[in-house]
Amino acid sequence: MNVADLIALLLQHSPALIVAVPLLGAFITPLISRLNDKVRNVFVILTLGLTASLVFLLASDVFTGNIHTYIFGSQDLALPVVRILFEVDAMSAFMAIISVILSLVAVIYSWSFMKENTGLDKYYTLILLMTAGMLGMELTGDLFNFFVFLEITSISSAALVAFWTNKAKSVEAGFKYIVISTIGALFILFSIALFYGQYNALNMAMIASAIQYTFLDKIALVLLIAALAMKAGVVPMHMWLPDAYGKAPSSVTLILVGATQASLYGVFRVCFTIYGGAINLTPISVGWILVILGIITMLLGVAMAIIQTDFKRLIAFGAVAEIGYILLGIGTGLVVMLNPEMTATGLAAMKGGIFHIMNDALDVGLLFLVAGAIYYATKETSLNKLGGLARNMKYTTVFFIIGLLAISGMPPMNGFASKLLIYESTYQLNPILSIIAILSSIMLLAVFVKVFHAAFLGPALPKFENVKEVPKSMLIAMGTIATIIIIFGLFPELIINNIVEPAANALVNYGDYIREVIPSFAGGV
Repeated sequence: MNVADLIALLLQHSPALIVAVPLLGAFITPLISRLNDKVRNVFVILTLGLTASLVFLLASDVFTGNIHTYIFGSQDLALPVVRILFEVDAMSAFMAIISVILSLVAVIYSWSFMKENTGLDKYYTLILLMTAGMLGMELTGDLFNFFVFLEITSISSAALVAFWTNKAKSVEAGFKYIVISTIGALFILFSIALFYGQYNALNMAMIASAIQYTFLDKIALVLLIAALAMKAGVVPMHMWLPDAYGKAPSSVTLILVGATQASLYGVFRVCFTIYGGAINLTPISVGWILVILGIITMLLGVAMAIIQTDFKRLIAFGAVAEIGYILLGIGTGLVVMLNPEMTATGLAAMKGGIFHIMNDALDVGLLFLVAGAIYYATKETSLNKLGGLARNMKYTTVFFIIGLLAISGMPPMNGFASKLLIYESTYQLNPILSIIAILSSIMLLAVFVKVFHAAFLGPALPKFENVKEVPKSMLIAMGTIATIIIIFGLFPELIINNIVEPAANALVNYGDYIREVIPSFAGGV
């Protein structure tokens, strides 16, 4: 077998391997951990490196316009119950790229950050399980499998949030997270039962092709959006997010950002693919609901960030605000997608919202890693007890400045490109929406400038005079994300044209997703 044949074989089986590799790695990690800690760390990094390679291999083909399906079990379409189907379009591949990058960077960062902790065999096992769960959510084409992978993600996430069991607030945050996750999972399971009872199907494409938009379908839609929005930390269902983000180890918080984005992906897959064109037949447009939730989420996130004194909790509320921008962009696209005169505006809004999913993960993730670096060096998270760190932590300071500018939407960072698309498109829908979004970014900039002044500038406090820069593995992790942020900011058109636009088109042209499973389907855009 030559190299070309091997690549073709890997590409054919990549949807399954992308989930199987970290899942298998999770079970092997405790065994390797008994041999040597360094060997275990290298094994986990290589496992996620291989997973990332498979994701990029699959994405390189999917972004050219192909949709990959991978069937476990019976190949007979007449027997959907005994089939598990993965279906990967450009939106799925886009989300998988985000998840695997965050997970890989997190384990590199963990090498030094978590070195002094016990129970690291469990820690790395949970990270691999969480990664497999996120990737499964993004690649599966079946609703019940989506539920199963969501549960894997939720259970492993809750355990990681509460990993520092010697800290009562960490355990409380983990408990709160699992309670919220359980409620959301029950909503999703009930919705799946409603679909199966009506259409005798679990596959998303089959449900989408048969959906009649009955009263039960409307109930299922409400339950799905509520559950997934709750998991994504959308206001007013965000109460768990600041605690979970703030009390988890920073490396875990980075992956939690990916899990949040995976739940947002679920919202968009439900709205655009399963319900398709029928989504705008509701008395109150679902698009407008997302827009309103986006504005509220944005404003409350910024307002709460202003009054925080804990570094990580402040960033967590900034993350809540950034979720609002994503909802605003996608919601605007939903509102205008059926108006022929605003097709370009709707597509621009979709591209802005989808691009901001990746930018949000990178920008917020970098800030959390910086917060973790400060905690590693000082054992302190209160902004009132920090100061003058720029003198001894020059690289960390530079990374914070990059994250500050990026999350605030300042050029030439990546956040500027995606937010500009959102500003322009929402202005066409309603100028007030655009003004609110711009003001929120300005307020967010002011908040993080205050943080920069409090933590990094001014005279060094006596107890921090001998603070040293963090180890190289942590700097490499932060530097990796900072480099991606800068590249995306300098070459936004390259990213939008080759990655973001195919993902946006995959959501809008939902008929292609359905026809890959049901060739006779005639609906769609």
